[in-house]
Amino acid sequence: MSSSESTSSELLHAQAQIWNYIFNFISSSAVRCAFQLGIPDVLYKHDKPMCLSDISAELSVVNSSKVSFLPILMQFLVQSGFLNQHEDHYSLTPASCLLAKDDPFNVRSLLLLNHGQAFSKAWPELSDWFQNDSPTPFHTAHGKSLWDFIGEEQPSVLGDIFNDALASDSRLNTNVLIAECKHVFEGLTSLVDVGGGTGTVSIAIAKAFPNIKCTVLDLPQVVGDLKGSGNLDFVGGDMFDMIPHTNAILLKCVLHDWNDEDCVKVLKKCKESIPSREKGGKVIIIDTVLEDPKQSNEFVRAQHNMGMLMMVLFAAKERTEKEWEKLFSEAGFTEYKIFPALGLRSLIEIYP
Repeated sequence: MSSSESTSSELLHAQAQIWNYIFNFISSSAVRCAFQLGIPDVLYKHDKPMCLSDISAELSVVNSSKVSFLPILMQFLVQSGFLNQHEDHYSLTPASCLLAKDDPFNVRSLLLLNHGQAFSKAWPELSDWFQNDSPTPFHTAHGKSLWDFIGEEQPSVLGDIFNDALASDSRLNTNVLIAECKHVFEGLTSLVDVGGGTGTVSIAIAKAFPNIKCTVLDLPQVVGDLKGSGNLDFVGGDMFDMIPHTNAILLKCVLHDWNDEDCVKVLKKCKESIPSREKGGKVIIIDTVLEDPKQSNEFVRAQHNMGMLMMVLFAAKERTEKEWEKLFSEAGFTEYKIFPALGLRSLIEIYP
């Protein structure tokens, strides 16, 4: 159907829809502005609805001549669901709480990461990437992979933000994981957290399950001089070369960074490092199981946004259940179970 065949109502709705797509960047820019001005921090600290004059009085970074423009920003943040409004008072929503620096599950580093120059420079290259021989849009923009970019940056500001963003995500998910999925860890004697970064997930698991010997495996430059204690240890190494022998392996948001061929290689290394299923061997994957894009909810939207991000950064993807099943089969695993217990992600157990 062409636009000339649409009714007036359909045309006006289509216009509004395409405007919202075109101006979608405004939402993230407004949230970033609120974050940088400290609006979430002020409201979080007072823990009660505040009027605009009280909020602006604490925003020392706001030029006095610009205070009259704050209502425009605040109304936009209300309309976008970032703030609640009670007559002339404002308060945080559960989402905006996650940008307050004192919230234990804050995701501030994720916002900084995706609005930083390194990431934002890659997006305009997307259409060119579809037509050139570059490995990724990020590579098109910077002439090197994200991993090389982080490794060569001195000082490694992006690397620090990247690791902190992963850690903040892990803090939130691990809190739910241990509360809702304890059965996955019961009976285990050892666990290797492959690509476990600075150990946020393993630290929590080791504390919750003192009978499990937890080992974090990541690249030497990531693990650095981190020292374990008690039932927690850190090992520098490459998951493509060697994974320590263990009862179970954890892969949290690792495989979505890699193409299918590399994922199969990693999974085969995992299979070599665990015992048979009869002896308790398994791999635990925390990752997205992509849902039908025609569904309309926050989880599905977040999944497909992340799928685009993986394509731009790594020429990788989020996967549907059928795509996961294909990887498991090619790597020699015989069975899997999916527990959709982690919002936009699922917990998957696979068995040799």
